[in-house]
This record gives sequence, structure tokens and C-alpha cells, in this order.
Amino acid sequence: MWQKKIFLIVIAVSTVSLLLHHGGHWSWTMEAFNLGCPALRSHPFPGLKPKHHNVVFLKTHKTASSTMQNLLFRFAERNNLTVALPIQACGHQFCYARTFTSHFVHPHTLPPNIITNHMRFNKAELQRLMPNDTIYITILREPSSMFESLFSYYNQYCQSFKRVPNGSLEAFLREPWRYYRPDEKDSMYARNTLTFDLGGDKDRPATDVMYARAFVAEVDRVFSLVMIAEYFDESLVLLRHLLSWDLDDILYLKLNMRTQSSKRSLTPGLPAKIRAWNSLDARLYDHFNASLWHQLSALGTDCVAREVRLLRQAQERLMRSCFGGGMPLLRSAAQIKNKDLRPWQPGGKVDIVGYELPVNFSRGVSSQAQELCLKLIMPEVQYTRVLLRSQSLRYRRVYQLRTPRQSHPAQQAIRTALPRNLQVHRSQPPPAAASAAQGPASGSASTSTSNPAAETQEHK
Repeated sequence: MWQKKIFLIVIAVSTVSLLLHHGGHWSWTMEAFNLGCPALRSHPFPGLKPKHHNVVFLKTHKTASSTMQNLLFRFAERNNLTVALPIQACGHQFCYARTFTSHFVHPHTLPPNIITNHMRFNKAELQRLMPNDTIYITILREPSSMFESLFSYYNQYCQSFKRVPNGSLEAFLREPWRYYRPDEKDSMYARNTLTFDLGGDKDRPATDVMYARAFVAEVDRVFSLVMIAEYFDESLVLLRHLLSWDLDDILYLKLNMRTQSSKRSLTPGLPAKIRAWNSLDARLYDHFNASLWHQLSALGTDCVAREVRLLRQAQERLMRSCFGGGMPLLRSAAQIKNKDLRPWQPGGKVDIVGYELPVNFSRGVSSQAQELCLKLIMPEVQYTRVLLRSQSLRYRRVYQLRTPRQSHPAQQAIRTALPRNLQVHRSQPPPAAASAAQGPASGSASTSTSNPAAETQEHK
């Protein structure tokens, strides 16, 4: 009997020690648990369940995906994980808009736990590259607002948009086929961009209902979670439960945002025209928006609302600690003194804003806290470079301790020279490849190639 009591005491002490170790997680965990959240009921102490580390996040265009990418980069660094990053010839993307292949991955970033830079989805190649327990995630945005953002953002690069007189979105939508060329460079920004990013045929006729249904079903089968940009926080709640992460793992600050003056309001009738022109994207969004709310309902609306509130409270505390007690002020690139924090500017009439830490930020702040705040506001291009440097240093240290026979099989298989026809300079993009996309599992070549600016810019 006394042995049983001692055992119970040891368990109790261990549990209290664990909760004290997790500190800030305790209050929000118990508050959510008291609501009877289904996913928490089976494991009320998330720290006891290992976090899932192997993730593919398909970074789509103009969908808040840069914010999500930053979150994943920080998670990887905190947990000493490896992020697959592009080779130099690809810029900061995996040679988008070509269909992804493992040859685009830098050998110093193998074998990876996480992959999140822009690519055109190729399920077969990713399955060969990533661990078997990898969870696939992506994010979509309502087609009307997304297309307005694409039209503004890529107006200086996408020929389909550049042809339109006075940069008029209304004029483009009146006669899209007058300006749009399916096989032209950067045409993927002008029609069904989400479908293209997911590996599908952006130019499949809207009348081909069988293809559309099959494509949506395949995306549904491959991706465990499809986030919705308009409900970003609610999507993060589902992500946290799916991956058994903590609250701190999903904290974020919005990145790569346009100024209000860079945005245009859609006149009556335009949203319907945009959805008709981007019918495949519209079908994807409608399906996965409904799916998201079905999952949230299953988790419990009260539970979700409480977790969203706790998330926002935690973010406010983080913002105050990083920005001297106040909320961060958005700044133009010209106002940001630290070049590592300046967001890329697409030119034209579009202004992308970023953040800068207070001048006296380092006073009384630990180096660890300074690093967190800096990475929280670091744009995609700069953060990708920082990660590649740190992972290359780690790779060299580890590789020096290995004999050639001890190299990881994936590294041996993928450590090859980029095929000659793909060794391109960013100032001279190669000719467009022929279209052969058949869906998310397709390994076909893309219909177009990336432009020089797109390979050095921030996409969200």
C-alpha cells in the first residue's frame, strides 16, 4: 500500500514539475480544457504528447502564406529542425514556376523536417524527399480579394496584366482572353493561381466538372489541413491540435502587407466575374472553407473561440515585449534602417510595409528575446538566407565527422548538379516549358517560368 502511495506522490510531483516548466502554457491549456475541447480531452497536458515535426506547407500566393512561413521557420529553429531550402540557381523559391523536384533542394538542407518555400506542388517528389509521417498543409484565400491582390502585385511583371490599358482590373475582366496568353511567362498569376500552385491545370475549362471534382478530391486526400486566410487564427487553432503544438508555437505577426492606398475596392459585379474567370480556384475555396468550419464545429465553437482569444492575448504580450510596451508601427521600406528587415517592393503603385524594432530595444532584453523579436518581423527573402547560412554551418560540422559511407541516403541521391537546362541566371529566365499539368500528383513541367523579380521578391 505504501509503495502505491509513494508511486502516486512521484507522479504528482513530476506532473507539477512539468507544468511549472511549461509556465505560461498552463493557464491557457487548463482554460481550454475546462471547456471540454474534444482534442484536449484525450490529452489534457499537451506537453506530454510529442510535437509533430515533419511538415510540408505549400506556400500559395497572396494568401497570408508569408506569415505562416515565418511561423514555421521560427518553429524549426527553436526545435533544431532542418528546413529544406532552394539551391542558389532557384533564388528563394524552388525554381517556381517549374514543377518541384528534389534537384531544387540545397544539399546542406537535407534530410529535411519542414519545407515551406514557394514551389509548384509535386506529391511524388515530396514523398520521396520527406519522412513517411509528414503532414501536408496549405492555405487558400477568397478568390475575389486574392485576384485583386495578384493584379496589383504582379502588374509590372505579368504580361497578361501589363497589356491592360491603364492597369484596369475592370478592363481585364471584361475581355480576359484579349490579354491572357495561357503558355506565356508568368501566366499562372493571371488565372487559377491556387490551382496552378497545387499542381493542377489552371486552364481546364470551367465546363469540365469531372476534372474539377477529381482535383478537389485529390487535394482533400493529400492535405490534412487546408487553412483559410480570412480565418487565419481559427485555422491556427486546428493546426495546433493537428500537430500537438503549444500556444507559443503559433504566435505570429502579419507580414508582407500592402498599404491601404495600394488596395482597390471591387465595384459591384467584379467579384462574380473574378470567380467565373478563376472557377477552379473558386471551387477549391468553397469546398475547403466549408471543410474548415466543419472541423471547427467538431472541435467545439466555444473551445475554438476561447483558444483564439488566448492566442490574441499572448500575441499582444509578445508585441509589447518586442516593441517597447506598444503595438508595432508599420513602416515603408525607405523608413526601415535595418536592411535585413526591409520587405521587397514590387514596384508600380504597390507599397509593401514592414516593421523595425525600437532604437533602445536591446537594453535590458536577453539575447534570446532579441533574436525572437528580430525573426518575428524578418521578411521571407532575408530569413531564407539566414536559415541557409546557419544550416550550412551545421551541415559542415556534422559532415566533417562522417565518413563518405555515413552520408544520408537522401543526400547521396539528391546531391547532384542541377541539370544544364535548369542552370539559369535570374537575369535571363529560360524559355517557357510546355504545359502538362494533370493534378496535385502530377510531376509535369510548368506552363511558364519565373521572372527575375519574382525570384527575389516576397510572395504572399
